[in-house]
Amino acid sequence: MKKYWHIIKNCAFSICVWSVFVIISVGVEEWLDSVTMVPAIFALAVFLISLYTDGYVYGIVASLLSVLVLNYAFTFPFLKFNFSIPENLISAIIMLSITILSSALATKVKNQEKIKAETYKETMRANLLRAVSHDLRTPLTTIYGCSCAIEEKMEDLSKEQLLQLIRGIKEDSQWLIGMVENLLSVTRIDNTGVKIVKTPTVLEELVDIVLMRFKKRYPGQKIQVDIPEEFISIPMDAVLIEQVIVNILENAVQHAVGMTRLELKVFTKGNQAIFEIIDDGCGIEKELLGNIFTGYFEMKEKEAPVDNQKRSMGIGLSVCSSIISAHGGKISAENRKEGGCVFRFVLDMEEEECE
Repeated sequence: MKKYWHIIKNCAFSICVWSVFVIISVGVEEWLDSVTMVPAIFALAVFLISLYTDGYVYGIVASLLSVLVLNYAFTFPFLKFNFSIPENLISAIIMLSITILSSALATKVKNQEKIKAETYKETMRANLLRAVSHDLRTPLTTIYGCSCAIEEKMEDLSKEQLLQLIRGIKEDSQWLIGMVENLLSVTRIDNTGVKIVKTPTVLEELVDIVLMRFKKRYPGQKIQVDIPEEFISIPMDAVLIEQVIVNILENAVQHAVGMTRLELKVFTKGNQAIFEIIDDGCGIEKELLGNIFTGYFEMKEKEAPVDNQKRSMGIGLSVCSSIISAHGGKISAENRKEGGCVFRFVLDMEEEECE
């Protein structure tokens, strides 16, 4: 069904474009009393059809029709097909060659863009698989080991040892839940044909939900919030944007060595809403800044051994980049002169649908 819909769509587009340019050609002939520009007009029509339809067929068919119409309506003897005159035959061959080459060039450009996009997606998938395999192995091993210890040595364990093992299982399970949420987010925005549907979301409500989710995992971490006092509604997929903010906040907790201050700031500029997550920790290593959102990475670990709850989120920032891109926004990260770093993403405040 989808295949037939594409064929109908391509045919309808080709017919509309070609018909419009035929009308334009007739108008130019009547207005200027000259047919000199008509071949160029038809060549442009064929190029547009080739550029915005699939494959070679539609462009070549439009090219053949253009040659026939030029010979019939715009070449002497008018309103008759006549390829016996050398000038008409040569003009037809040249026109056909130009339009076919234009069609081939447009199709080649589209194919190159498609290959480039597929290559990028495959790279992201490879990075995702590396991240998942790396990040899931350790918590699963810990959960399995703690479970076995409880099962085999239940009677020999003290209450404190038992609580410690249970706590380890709980923390790793919470971490795995966060990873699954990231993977589900990737699935939502990576499937062909799935659209990000933006709905007006009140900024204050969004921030409240984010803080609630974050406090469940990090009850001891304070967050300074700085948002405008006036009512602000931003079109977005609220669940995905919540995931972005939570991921970046968790990244700061896990990797910002020496952090004493964590801030969530939102302000507007023109028709854009700008979100900033700011910390005063160790900052990001320079060699990581260029590809921090492209796949799995590890920031500088804290000097003290990190516990299971603060293990690297792995694909978290890659997911953030994908979500913001799917919303038509931009995301960046940079170190601050006064120490620490700031993650910043921008969303348009005009409601629309983005693929």
